[in-house]
Amino acid sequence: MPRLPEDCRNMTEVREGVDATDRQLVALLARRFGYMRAAARIKPSREAVRDEARKASVIAAAVAEAEAHGIPGAVVGDIWERLVEGSIAYEFTEWDRIRD
Repeated sequence: MPRLPEDCRNMTEVREGVDATDRQLVALLARRFGYMRAAARIKPSREAVRDEARKASVIAAAVAEAEAHGIPGAVVGDIWERLVEGSIAYEFTEWDRIRD
């Protein structure tokens, strides 16, 4: 198990921690995309896939959470913009695949 950031004493430990965290993030993204597959299965129409109000809400919540953790909200907002748009694209692909 890698050291916590505040316990790192050299760059090897920092890099081990970053690599472990990246693996955890990818696992969480895999779960998130699983929810996109579920949404594609559940939504009654293709038009229901894109929901701009929900998109704005998700991004705003991520920015607020980032700021609560003391990390840059603007950076997280940019990341979440890309994540949500990628998720929408994936959901469209899944919606079409399920119904073909």
